[in-house]
Amino acid sequence: MKILTLTILTIFIVSVYPLQTHADKMPCTIALEPLNKNLKNAKGSALVYNVQLGSPPSFPRTNISILGVHLPKPSSYGRYDGYDGVASVPTEVSWRFRMYPTPEDESPTWAGRFDLITADMKNVKVQIRLSNSTTEKLGPPVLQAKIPVCE
Repeated sequence: MKILTLTILTIFIVSVYPLQTHADKMPCTIALEPLNKNLKNAKGSALVYNVQLGSPPSFPRTNISILGVHLPKPSSYGRYDGYDGVASVPTEVSWRFRMYPTPEDESPTWAGRFDLITADMKNVKVQIRLSNSTTEKLGPPVLQAKIPVCE
């Protein structure tokens, strides 16, 4: 009788609480960490979630929003005047978008987003990179993280 009860309980638990094969589900967020450990205050975050845009709404797309705080002035690294958000699925696709500063003088918050992603969000590398808006050249990443799976 105990074995039968244990078996029924196990089947119930497995069917009601299915095994999660992925730790992250939409929406997901991740903290971005500095590559240079001397940037103790620099941090960021990325939010990934589904959006439906337009009227009437189009098919769902994925949005990625990136925020960076306490970043150094871009010009302190050379000929850079801003930051770009970059997300990529290695060897498949990448997205790049301009980030904009808030009006604080000393240490603005930088933020940006991209709404038109249709690819699967698996093994996505997210970065905040220095950029030059005149030449459109990217500089090195300042903050970075990897999202294993977000679906």
